[in-house]
Amino acid sequence: MHQIARESALTKVPEVTLVFWIIKVAATTLGETGGDSVTMTLNWGYLTGTALFAVALVALVAAQIVAEKFHPFLYWATIVASTTFGTTMADFADRSLGIGYTGGSTLLLVLLLATLAAWYLSERTISVDTVRTPRVEAFYWAAITFSQTLGTALGDWVADTGGLGYGNGALLFAAGLAVLAGLYFWTNVSRVTLFWAAFILTRPLGATVGDFLDKPISHGGMELSRPLASVVIAVFIVICVLLLPQRAGRHPGEAEV
Repeated sequence: MHQIARESALTKVPEVTLVFWIIKVAATTLGETGGDSVTMTLNWGYLTGTALFAVALVALVAAQIVAEKFHPFLYWATIVASTTFGTTMADFADRSLGIGYTGGSTLLLVLLLATLAAWYLSERTISVDTVRTPRVEAFYWAAITFSQTLGTALGDWVADTGGLGYGNGALLFAAGLAVLAGLYFWTNVSRVTLFWAAFILTRPLGATVGDFLDKPISHGGMELSRPLASVVIAVFIVICVLLLPQRAGRHPGEAEV
């Protein structure tokens, strides 16, 4: 009975700790190099790449919703799928549809805010500590996907349209995350707001780092092999999931018995 009560109090997403953010940044970087590997290195194009990763994302989200409890490898595989889909979808919108980085970023921001608003109107909260029912999970993964896609477009906008380049862009987003960390430790700003702000900013950080690794030297990158960089980052994520402790978050409305 006590074991069942404890399990019912747990969410199906990991507790937000430093380990979470380390793996999150690595996953977003993998999303950039992995997405570029399919669309550019393999030359499958943005539309095909987007369709491929969309299928993978839908399948993994379905598996995540069906699962009865938090599974680290399933969760992070779903995050990687959302970030690779975000990479190819943002590139498709920016380049193939011709709406540009500014238009793509604006559209995705509106979609993300609309998703969070619908989630809040339905549940009266957008806290990740409440992710344990299929309906809330659907809102959660929709918000995750839009935030990943927005982050890609935002990273490209800052690096290219803003003229900062990939290295300086990464430093800018890292500085933004440092500000959020300061607000977390030294102010009473809403933890929910800070989480979503940090979640969004880690995506363009990973995107600019990924672009810095695999883009041509003439464009400010290091021109490393995209598939090789993807494999190295994937191995790093697997090692982190295996060796670094992770546990499911706890629903705030449930008390441990």
